[in-house]
Amino acid sequence: MNPIFPTLVLTPNAMAAVDQAAGQSGIDMFGLMRKAGEAIAASALRHFPGAVRFVVLAGPGNNGGDAYVAARALLEAGADVSLYHFGDPGRLKGDALTARLNCPLESAPLSEFVPEQGDVVIDGLFGAGLDRKLPDEVVHVIAVVTALDLPVIAADLPSGLCGRTGRVLGGAFKARQSVTFMAPKPGHLLLPGRDLCGVLEVFDIGIPMRIVRAESENLAVNGPEIWMDQLPRPDAGDHKFKRGHLGVFSGGATATGAARLSAQAALKAGAGLVSIGAPAEALGAHASHLTAVMLKEIDTIFQLAVWLADPRLSAFVLGPGFGVGEKARAFALALKDRPLVLDADGITSFAADPEPLFSAFATGEPHLVLTPHEGEFTRLFPDIAANTDMSKVDKARAAARRANAVVIYKGADTVIAAPDGRALINTNAPPYLATAGSGDVLAGIVGGLLAQGVTCFEAAAAAVWMHGEAGTRAGRGLTAEDLIPVIRAPCDEKTA
Repeated sequence: MNPIFPTLVLTPNAMAAVDQAAGQSGIDMFGLMRKAGEAIAASALRHFPGAVRFVVLAGPGNNGGDAYVAARALLEAGADVSLYHFGDPGRLKGDALTARLNCPLESAPLSEFVPEQGDVVIDGLFGAGLDRKLPDEVVHVIAVVTALDLPVIAADLPSGLCGRTGRVLGGAFKARQSVTFMAPKPGHLLLPGRDLCGVLEVFDIGIPMRIVRAESENLAVNGPEIWMDQLPRPDAGDHKFKRGHLGVFSGGATATGAARLSAQAALKAGAGLVSIGAPAEALGAHASHLTAVMLKEIDTIFQLAVWLADPRLSAFVLGPGFGVGEKARAFALALKDRPLVLDADGITSFAADPEPLFSAFATGEPHLVLTPHEGEFTRLFPDIAANTDMSKVDKARAAARRANAVVIYKGADTVIAAPDGRALINTNAPPYLATAGSGDVLAGIVGGLLAQGVTCFEAAAAAVWMHGEAGTRAGRGLTAEDLIPVIRAPCDEKTA
């Protein structure tokens, strides 16, 4: 049983559909449970060889079945194992019942569990399908285990986490390791769930990947294998205009830095030319800081219209440091037929009435990329943001459909969603990126890729990943300026 690269992401409902399809195809379902439980035991022995006692907690469903298999495997390996059950084990059915009957250990009620130093807890109480608050008895056990700081290995997902949303349902174990099967669940990747899962191990237990792919609901972990073939590759016959010309809009003389960050990031992302369109009073501030980035006086809607007559302008970034108000709205609507990254002040300018923005970009292939952080998302999509039944993935998808835009719903667990339902969860961003100007750099990378002809979803996904990698390279204490020199496309890695 080898770990597989966790590209696809399965919601609990999708995983249930995978299990059902696997059973209908004739696969031995108890055989899958046996492989799952043995994978959990193997992880426990590999990571905690010095455990004094393995304490296996078995729940009332198939997650408990995995736990019974794990307990037997640990016992056969010569480990000291204690087994506790939650709920009436006499009500187990199907494979979970078979697993219990095949386990030679007698189990005691969970209420009798007294944690001790030296214990390693294997949490097989509730898996990713939990959608209700944990019973008080389980919450109490979690509190005691947490207070003693005992290592926990979660079977599938730490009990108390919602596998669909990553939210805590009344309480949850904080695992050192989480062992799941075939594909991660959203709860492993979305906050706060990600922080409670510890190191995630994904094991292939033998379900054909064609079945997994068929039920994956267009959800995956963001990574180069998804969009790499869409990125332009340098060619000997290239010239600067062939590589795209990006326009970045600037605010006034005292608000020029954000636009420069975006513009310089776009150049590093591969755009052939980048021009900053700025009011006359801001041109001097820009000129004193820029070399490769060009400048253009753009302060009125008429000047913008004249600039747009240049067919070599490929894409635009509007919002970083631009200012909130009517001018931002007018400029954005004037760009309705062009690829546009709308960020920061550009998003907030439509908070009171986003419908004109959505209507302007409603037709044709999506060519608008929105980059809201949590506050901006709430301002632009207040009803979606307020829906507590939706996960971050659900919200990003709903927003993308409404706006006919690709939405980069930013955060430590950034989600990228397209109007057609495709969605990615990004996992490579370090916490160092939480610094002023970091979002301006991201907007510039997206714009630089759009200018080169990359489609919106792939440009957004690639930019988010490249931004995360740049943050890792720049390291702790980075500033937004530190990101720009270390922006690289994956194809550049061999020469890095």
